[in-house]
This record gives sequence, structure tokens and C-alpha cells, in this order.
Amino acid sequence: MSDTLPIHPLTSEHFAPFGEVIEADPATMKLINGGTTERFHALAAPQALGEGARVIINIFRGQPRAFPYAITMMERHPFGSQSFSPLSGRPFLLAVSPDEGGKPGRPQVFLARGDQGVNYRCNVWHHPLMALGDVSDFLVVDRDGPGNNLEEHFFETSYIIAEPQP
Repeated sequence: MSDTLPIHPLTSEHFAPFGEVIEADPATMKLINGGTTERFHALAAPQALGEGARVIINIFRGQPRAFPYAITMMERHPFGSQSFSPLSGRPFLLAVSPDEGGKPGRPQVFLARGDQGVNYRCNVWHHPLMALGDVSDFLVVDRDGPGNNLEEHFFETSYIIAEPQP
């Protein structure tokens, strides 16, 4: 038997236990370059822990998911944060779980707009990238360096996500 998960809009307040929402927040805006550019300052704090670690920038190209979609696993990165910012301007889904004794708890699902990104903090359980509707590119900032920075957990019972309504 599986459990159907509700989809919530992505907000900074609701996502705060897991990381930061990356979006053009007027409260963080500073004018630079002689007033010709708006800088939305310090939206997230990348983490790269361990000797020889560094922050790197990648592009991930995500294939769209088919719905209903079954969440069967979660992953986390113990030595670095991981951020996803859409380059294609399309909404996407993300699923995160609280840590319950070293394992992920019941996932929470969020619908991110095409102008929002997220930064998962170190050790936050999350589902891999879930593009919607079409192939989508994402700017991904994460950690590179020695050590195993990936832990996966497979659920005994899957969680279901119904078709999102962007």
C-alpha cells in the first residue's frame, strides 16, 4: 500500500528546515553597477566540508517525470549542500524529508515556480531532480572533493505524487 503526498507551493517559510529558497526577494536587493543592475544578495550559503573540498557549478538536464510518480528513495549529501536553479524557466517538483534516526521520514513535496531555486543544506534528505512537462536544464551548485558525499535510502513502501497542477 502506498501513501499519496500533497503538493505544497514552495515558500521560504515552509522550506526553511531543509535549506533556502533562491528567488529574487526585494528585501535582499541592492543596486550595483551605477544603478543599472539589481543584485539579490546572499540568497543561499553553499557548503563544502572536508579537506580538499570545493564548491563547483554544473548544469543538470532533467527528463520530465510521468505521473502519478512513485517516490521509492531519498538521498542526502553529508559533506556539501546542493542547489538547483531552473535555467529553462519551467516549474519543477522537489521532495524533502526530515531525518528520523538516520533515515528519511515521510516526504514533503513542493512545487517550485520557474523563477525559484532551492539550496539543500548538508545532510538534508531529498529526492533527485524532478523536471515537469519537458526536458529542463538546471544550474546546480554542489561539492566536489574526496570522500563519499552521497547516501541513499530506499523506502519499503513507496509514496505517490499525483499529477501537479502548476
